[in-house]
Amino acid sequence: MKTKLKFIWVPALTLVGIVFYVALMASTPKRTLQPEKGCVFMTVMGEQSSEGFDRYKSDQNLQLAVRDGLQWLSKAQLPNGGYGAGGHSAQHVRDPHAVKADPATTAMVGMALLRSGTTLKKGIHAENLKNALDYLLNTIENANDDSPYITQVRNTQIQTKLGENIDAVLAAQFLSNVLDRNLSGMDRKRVVRCLGICIAHIQNGTDAHGKQRGAGWAGVLQSGMANSALEAAQAAGASVDEVVIERSRKYQKDNYNEEDGSVKTDDGAGIMLYAVSGSVRASAKEARKAKADINKAKAEGKIAADAEVNAETLEEIGYAQGEAQKYGTAYKIYESAKETAQRDEVLDGFGNNGGEEFLSYLQTGESLLVSKDDDWKKWYDGMSGRILKIQNKDGSWNGHHCITSPVFCTATSLLLLTVEEDIAFLQKIGEEK
Repeated sequence: MKTKLKFIWVPALTLVGIVFYVALMASTPKRTLQPEKGCVFMTVMGEQSSEGFDRYKSDQNLQLAVRDGLQWLSKAQLPNGGYGAGGHSAQHVRDPHAVKADPATTAMVGMALLRSGTTLKKGIHAENLKNALDYLLNTIENANDDSPYITQVRNTQIQTKLGENIDAVLAAQFLSNVLDRNLSGMDRKRVVRCLGICIAHIQNGTDAHGKQRGAGWAGVLQSGMANSALEAAQAAGASVDEVVIERSRKYQKDNYNEEDGSVKTDDGAGIMLYAVSGSVRASAKEARKAKADINKAKAEGKIAADAEVNAETLEEIGYAQGEAQKYGTAYKIYESAKETAQRDEVLDGFGNNGGEEFLSYLQTGESLLVSKDDDWKKWYDGMSGRILKIQNKDGSWNGHHCITSPVFCTATSLLLLTVEEDIAFLQKIGEEK
């Protein structure tokens, strides 16, 4: 009898198992996109227009891409909690566990985790975020007081291509994001103290012209992100030297001539994209104030409804002459530079794209949000659609030149895809104090 029952139940249970597996697989979300052939960064920018790529941006495609990217990053974390991009002399190494951790790359991953909704206590990647934060805080606290840098790890891809001080710059951005979210489980005093150390390194590293010392191959990007880091720290409540931040903004804006659209590319490896994205970012906050004040004056009937945003109109509504010139110029630079930054021939960047191009475009997109510019929606749909289309099958993204690190590039791509989740903080950065 037992033998007969065995012959009956075993096939039955096997059949049930097969049916359950088929049903489970059928209910699992499937990708509707296939990666493009060749280098996944090869056609992100100017080699193809982003026109039409918005059709790939669906909620399902976006959620799957972010899910897989975060999952790939969770497995890429090193035992000490950090993440690494690898050395400049070993750009061919794509194994995330075959490199040393560095603060810049760890900060980028940390920001990607935060922007995707992960906290120190909630989310399947909460432990990854906690360990990344601990790594950064330990690194900053153990930095040599006599060193101009927050880490002894040198000659990374990120430092060589962007600049020697990029670790402090990106760490400051990450810690500002942590503070603004007031995350449960963080040691606030410790985070504030470490942010202050990073701010000091950034300010001490700013020369008389507003440029970050120790510039890399595309040093203008380090300077542009230093400006963003100081503004983010200020928005999070940290004390920032206004003289330094104003000097930093001026350096970025001076790289762009609003009259004829010419761009100084001396500090950007000769690449217009790198320089112009910084000009957009540095002028975004002042451009927002100028436009808002003039719109308010129009609504109150103080000036004509068709009055332009310029220095003359700003003087008319009560700005002092010097301030009117400053804000009027910033508005002209912002409006002109944002259009230039999105032209196909400018987006081409180096020709085949690496992490620098992604950072440049991230700066442009975040600038639109800092300035409360409705044009960000068009930018986001086109760019996010393209990024979705070029994700590797394993969930990562990687670069074709210079910054090739899949860890760094995956984090940057996720920051682009999830920028909608950080609208409140980015717009807070653009508020005048």
